[in-house]
Amino acid sequence: MGGSDEAFRTLYRAYARPVYWLAFSLVGTQADAEDVLQETFLAAWRKLPGLELAGQSLLPWLVTICRFQSANRIRRQRRDRIHTAAAVEEDMPDTVDVEKQVVDAALVERVLTEVGTLSPLDQQIFRLCAAEGYAYDAAAAELGVTHGVVRNRLSRIRTRLRSTIEPERA
Repeated sequence: MGGSDEAFRTLYRAYARPVYWLAFSLVGTQADAEDVLQETFLAAWRKLPGLELAGQSLLPWLVTICRFQSANRIRRQRRDRIHTAAAVEEDMPDTVDVEKQVVDAALVERVLTEVGTLSPLDQQIFRLCAAEGYAYDAAAAELGVTHGVVRNRLSRIRTRLRSTIEPERA
């Protein structure tokens, strides 16, 4: 075979289907089987120049490579699932504070009610800067006003919200 491109194409055409079906039977999904097939032939391509063929067929050699590649993929997926599960468990709180959730929801409702009493321009400034995270310049460009207008109005909006909401929180 000698490692030439044409020899590799011939090898792939002759053995891709049985290697794919073996991979599919080992890993269980079409996408993983296709990946294992590619990994198998990539490994075979790298080893092909030094290969000394013992029999008439390369299939046993390819099957061995496929089994190793499948085992590697299964181990990698198992490791990824364990890391993902551990990360999810770390992010989950030990308990849920229902009272805090109710208070937070009431606070959000109060803020929205107070924002509803603002002028249309102030509502847009609040939405862009406080809710959507726009910078002052970007919000000013969006609204067709100056940077100073956005900065000053947003400062007043925040002061108004604090003065309205702080007494209720205490």
